[in-house]
Amino acid sequence: MALNLKVKVHPVVLFQIVDAYERRNIDAHRVIGTLMGTVDKGVVEVTNSFGVPHKEYEDTVEADIAYAADMLKMNQKVNRSEQIVGWWATGNEVTTHSSTIHEYYLMECNNPVHITLDTTLKNDNMGLKAYISTQIGVPGGKTGNMFINVPIEVTCYQPETVGLSLCQKTIAVGQKCQEPIAELIQIEEASSKISDLLEVVLSYIDKVLASSDCNAADNSHIGRILLDLMHSVPHVTPERFEEMFNSNVKDLLMVITLSQLTKTQLELNEKLTLLSLS
Repeated sequence: MALNLKVKVHPVVLFQIVDAYERRNIDAHRVIGTLMGTVDKGVVEVTNSFGVPHKEYEDTVEADIAYAADMLKMNQKVNRSEQIVGWWATGNEVTTHSSTIHEYYLMECNNPVHITLDTTLKNDNMGLKAYISTQIGVPGGKTGNMFINVPIEVTCYQPETVGLSLCQKTIAVGQKCQEPIAELIQIEEASSKISDLLEVVLSYIDKVLASSDCNAADNSHIGRILLDLMHSVPHVTPERFEEMFNSNVKDLLMVITLSQLTKTQLELNEKLTLLSLS
């Protein structure tokens, strides 16, 4: 696998790893599992995972291969596009047993990736790292494997973004449960957030223009990024934007009203049916 490989992992995978770690046996110091996803043009996108029961001894590793195979079959019944792309383990480093486990996944897929998630929060940080394995050694002599770091980032589908926003609110309000909010309130919150971010950008620009001590190269680079961002946004006059917004709000209110009427109609039909049977 090329060293310019990039790994993208979805939040649900991180939640699954943390959940598996919380449910581990009392004598288990590390948890491992299988990564599911797709590979396209040098990008490994990890969209699902499951844990694999295992035990680690001083010199050997025992894993429940039959369980892993059954879980793979069940996952592929739900989504056939997801294939094994590697494996994960909790912890902040590659251990002596990692090569043995990696050899198994080499038989399950081509060039598996290895992801580690530090669930012990070392340095108050849940470190996330990705590795690929490359063979080293002398031809005709001793050989071995070396794990090399590759870039990894967290990516989200739109529904996942909404879920993460709700999870973040539980931290702020100190509640474990948070009800989904109405769409109009979501629009209000998004508008407020965009306004705050624009204030940060404008404040930075004013600071750069007023100071001569800032790094000119860095400022020029950031300036070009902001300019490209502004050019990527379609130019809409305030009047046209207000017209479009009001039109969408009317459509949204109509959908909400129809939904409420449909619910009321279903309740009325149910009551009429019970009345006719009595």
